[in-house]
Amino acid sequence: MIILSIESSCDETAVAILEIINQKFKVLANFVASQINIHKKYGGVVPEVAARKHLENMLPILDKAMKQAKIKQEDIDAIGVVYGPGLITSLIVGVETAKTLAMVWNKPLIPVNHVKAHILANYLKGDQGELEDIKYPALCLVVSGGHTSLVLLNDPNNFKTIGSTRDDAVGEAFDKAAKIMGLGYPGGPIISKHAANADKDFYKLPRPMIYSKDFDFSFSGLKTAVRNEWEKVRFQDEKAIRNMCAAFQQASIDVLVAKTLRAAEKYEVKSLLLGGGVAANKELRKQLSAQAAAKLPQVKFFQPDLHLTTDNALMVAVAAYFEAQHGLNRFSESWRNVKVDPNLNI
Repeated sequence: MIILSIESSCDETAVAILEIINQKFKVLANFVASQINIHKKYGGVVPEVAARKHLENMLPILDKAMKQAKIKQEDIDAIGVVYGPGLITSLIVGVETAKTLAMVWNKPLIPVNHVKAHILANYLKGDQGELEDIKYPALCLVVSGGHTSLVLLNDPNNFKTIGSTRDDAVGEAFDKAAKIMGLGYPGGPIISKHAANADKDFYKLPRPMIYSKDFDFSFSGLKTAVRNEWEKVRFQDEKAIRNMCAAFQQASIDVLVAKTLRAAEKYEVKSLLLGGGVAANKELRKQLSAQAAAKLPQVKFFQPDLHLTTDNALMVAVAAYFEAQHGLNRFSESWRNVKVDPNLNI
């Protein structure tokens, strides 16, 4: 099966072409046009600007992907596209492009949930090889700028959210903490860089809801604690910045890891997954992997390749592939009914 996939849920325009045969995959093309440098000056993503850039980028990237893959439209078996959640104006660009291609080329159009795609990115390692052998039930910690949740999987198409943030997503909290310290946008990579080899215990920050009996999260209070502590700092120099970054990062990781391991133990999962943009955080990857190995040695831990943590179309292709396992016939003429859903849930 050869799948052309499109992702435009926020500020990355992405197109990929993935071939999967007998559980073996090969990446034929994978392009992402990022808008980070454009939105930096605004301190966050501006939806109208993002949508206009998607319009500029979509067809050139699509053309590049087809040329690199060295395929023609008749070689494509299906088209996958993210239809939510995300920014409505950005989603519309990707969905309308995919619908047009599906109609003109007479191809099945498979709508994909953006969060599910992040989770299923764990099936890919490298550019080709066997799909990862993920055993079920599995639990995934989804962490990004818009999402922080724990999702239970019984198979690649059966998802259930067992916990989510009650306010800020952890990626959003990283952005806000960075803004408080005047570090710029996006906050995740900046804080991670400053936190390296700093004193994570210098500032005493809370671990919100770490001992709550549910699996929900809250990061708004942690962000407020950073602001309150930062206002007390007499010399807001480089050392103070590094220590605050380290303290904030560690407080976030402590909560994420503790809740994830507790949920994995309760639901007796066989696999533990990590997904989303914040999954690129090296300390989170290292600490979750180490603690999972120590406390749940019978559980296999998976984390996506770094280039698959941020928004990309390869993860969309994988999700579309698993949807197609129930038969492509149900997606014939589906382009007529696919509509964006910016608030789509699992």
